[in-house]
Amino acid sequence: MDIIIDLQDLFWNRDDGDILKGINWQVMAGEHWVILGLNGSGKTSLLKMITGYEWPTKGRVMVLGQTYGACEIQEVRKSIGWVSSAIRDELYRNDTALQIVISGKYASIGLWKEIDNVDRERAHKILSDMSCEALTDKRYGTLSQGEKQKILLARALMAEPRLLILDEPCFGLDIQAREQVLSAIQTLGSLPNAPTILYVTHHIEEILPIFSHVLLLHNGVIAAAGKKREVLTEQNISSTFGVQAHLDWLDERPWLRVSRMVR
Repeated sequence: MDIIIDLQDLFWNRDDGDILKGINWQVMAGEHWVILGLNGSGKTSLLKMITGYEWPTKGRVMVLGQTYGACEIQEVRKSIGWVSSAIRDELYRNDTALQIVISGKYASIGLWKEIDNVDRERAHKILSDMSCEALTDKRYGTLSQGEKQKILLARALMAEPRLLILDEPCFGLDIQAREQVLSAIQTLGSLPNAPTILYVTHHIEEILPIFSHVLLLHNGVIAAAGKKREVLTEQNISSTFGVQAHLDWLDERPWLRVSRMVR
């Protein structure tokens, strides 16, 4: 089985202290991981290490078989898709959903060349796989927030990434829109040719059945990592988030109840 991510003895220090401390973590092809932790726990820093936008103070980063420092990171990034709510409002309102999806092949805002039939057919296939055919010809600016986020997911797939990073994709969405997006992610992750997914969130209830593994970060250290059911225990959640946690499982999704803060 291919190793998608291999982080060894990773440290990252800033002027205000240690951000990541002794991170050892492997992600294998076919696994879908959720990264959980409080604000300031190191989640964003970890993503920046994986995508090569920050450099560790110490340790080794290997992504998609390439060791950072001995490869062209820009080439590695071509195989990494990244979906964040931050880009949602940067795309052109008058572009159709189809045009937005095709722009993902070029990692561009807008399209600056004629759409060929190959790209058009691939975009249609992605939209169909994600049950978004009805949005194909709609203007991006007319879509709901949830529909926009689904189109961003489709856009990320256009470049055929081997690794897909979903950085709080449900941020700012209402309950209905959130469930629409989560349904699309469940569909995406179930596809036979799905990329390996890293899903970053604060919300345990967003952990879908497709996710096989969970990484818990606490103050820059891995508090727990492994198979979902083994990591998501009430004890681990309580100690990581500083609350008295109670977990219920329904349809292979965990739901959190908090009875009190832990001091």
